[in-house]
Amino acid sequence: MGGERMLNDRDIRDALPGLPLFTQEPMSAHTSFRIGGPADMLALPRGEEETAELLRLASRHETPVFRMGNGTNLLISDAGVRGLVVKTCPGLAGITRRGGTQVSADAGALLARAASAAAGWGLSGLAFAHGIPGTAGGAVVMNAGAYHGEMSQVVLETHFVGPDGASGILTGSEHDFSYRHSFFTDHPDLMATKVVFQLTPGDPEVIRRKMAELAGCRRASQPLDAHSAGSVFKRPPGRFTGPLIESCGLKGYAVGGAQVSEKHAGFIVNRGGATCEDVKRLIAHIQETVLARHGVELTCELKFVG
Repeated sequence: MGGERMLNDRDIRDALPGLPLFTQEPMSAHTSFRIGGPADMLALPRGEEETAELLRLASRHETPVFRMGNGTNLLISDAGVRGLVVKTCPGLAGITRRGGTQVSADAGALLARAASAAAGWGLSGLAFAHGIPGTAGGAVVMNAGAYHGEMSQVVLETHFVGPDGASGILTGSEHDFSYRHSFFTDHPDLMATKVVFQLTPGDPEVIRRKMAELAGCRRASQPLDAHSAGSVFKRPPGRFTGPLIESCGLKGYAVGGAQVSEKHAGFIVNRGGATCEDVKRLIAHIQETVLARHGVELTCELKFVG
């Protein structure tokens, strides 16, 4: 590898003709926060083979790679992202039934679609995930969860590719799931390409009613109509972040274009023109205030990039 020049868009177009590839792409267009400067290159692979080849090319040319799904829990630098961004959504989006009670979802498939497909097949277990805005792959990486459910309860296996393009599969306890953590959290050079969920038979109408009930809870309590990256902080043991922040009088508090949601204090919203630095300064103020008032250290659930 030593001495190789950085990867450029011509290298990628020569190796993967037809691949959707963008240069100087504003990352604000690819995150739910609508924040982030330009990526040198952003590729949208359409399958595991293209994903593997992108990682091989980047490794060969000693080029940094940022791996992402739907960008729903990211705060990206105003300066952007150097090197190559490989985004699984929307290119890797297939969802199929496998083995009667299993559902296979490509890493870029939205969780809402996977949950709806499972319900249609009379398979129970993913209702909690219907309102999580991320992808199947991203959800496994962070062991996403809501309403007493999380990925660790339903993931059977995860297919991935490494920086050399070699593929592998994690099964069961190999995922090393814990609260907002997985094997992938500790090995960010691996990229999930497919997730297989182990579900149980259920009544489609009962499952749909459960999803509708949880969707109503979300609409009532969360700022779904605003640009945000979901819950900003991990839940402290025995506490809830929203009430902690609200008790400090921070609901509605703003720094530049970033504001603590007036609907749910555990969320930060982009009220228009927010920068990465605005959000970082607001997060720091929240952490300092909650620590001073309650002696509780809040840890970010967001992923900072750049």
